[in-house]
Amino acid sequence: MKYQDINAETIDRWVKEGWEWGKPIDSETYARAKRGEWNVVLTPTKPVPHEWFGDLQGKKVLGLASGGGQQMPIFAALGADCTVLDYSPAQLESERMVAQREGYAINVIRGDMTQPLPFADETFDFIFHPVSNCYVEEVRPIWRECFRILKHGGVLIAGTDHYLNYVVDETEEKIVNRLPFNPLKNPDQMALLQKDDAGVQFSHTFEEQIGGQLEAGFMLTALYEDTNGVGRLHELNVPTFLAMRSVKPLN
Repeated sequence: MKYQDINAETIDRWVKEGWEWGKPIDSETYARAKRGEWNVVLTPTKPVPHEWFGDLQGKKVLGLASGGGQQMPIFAALGADCTVLDYSPAQLESERMVAQREGYAINVIRGDMTQPLPFADETFDFIFHPVSNCYVEEVRPIWRECFRILKHGGVLIAGTDHYLNYVVDETEEKIVNRLPFNPLKNPDQMALLQKDDAGVQFSHTFEEQIGGQLEAGFMLTALYEDTNGVGRLHELNVPTFLAMRSVKPLN
C-alpha cells in the first residue's frame, strides 16, 4: 500500500474517533461568519490575521488538503467560490455535509497532492493550505503546483510543521531521532509511527518549506510561528509550527 493510502485510512479513522481537525463547524459558527464574525487557523492555536485574506467575495479559493468542514464553510460564507481537494474520504464527506446543511455550493475533489493537481494554469485567486504536508515526502513539487494554478497576484497561505516535533521523544524532554525523519528510509522511525497510530509522517527543513516556495517563484510577504498547543514544548513556549503568506507576482 502506498503511504498516501495509509495516511488516508489513518485520518478517516481519526475522524471517526473525534479528531480535533476532523470536526466540522456548526450552524451557529457559519451564521456568525455570514455576519462577519469569524476566524480560521493554519496552525494549532493562532488565528490567521484577517488582512492575510483581503476581500474573498467572488474569489476562487482552493482548500488544499483542507477537508473537514472547518475552513471552507467560512470562506463560502464570506462569498468565495470554493473548491476543496483532500485525500481523506471522511474529511470530504464532512465538506459535503456542511455545504448541504447550509445551502452553498462547493467543488469537492478527492485528490493526492503528491501528484500534479487537477486544475488548469492560473485557476485560483487564493490557496489555503493548513498543516498537512508533514504527510508528504517531497514538498517542493507541491509549491510548484500551487504557483502554477494560482493567478498572477494570487495568494498562498500555508501552515507547516517544524522539524523539531520529529526529533524529541514522547515526553518532549529528550532528543532521540535523527533528521530527516523519513520512515520510508528508516524502519525504526516507521515503527515509532505505527506504535502511535500516527500514519506516515515526514520532517521538512526551512529550506524545503520557505526555500521551496521562493524557488517556485513566490514572494513571501508575512509569517508567524506557533506552538503545539499542548505538551512540554508548548509549556516552554517553543515554536513548532510556521504559517506563511506568499504571493505569485503580477508579472
